[in-house]
Amino acid sequence: MLYYALAFLLVAIVAAVFGFGGIASASAGIAQILFFIFLVLFVLTLIARAVRG
Repeated sequence: MLYYALAFLLVAIVAAVFGFGGIASASAGIAQILFFIFLVLFVLTLIARAVRG
């Protein structure tokens, strides 16, 4: 999931460089959502592993 977040971030940067503002903002928004989902799942996994021992 982190790979997809970074891929969308790269698409957003490239689109912004070439002047496609709408595509850049949409890609950046998707990247942000995927990154936060990754963080939540990562924290949940760490908590689950700590509880299990």
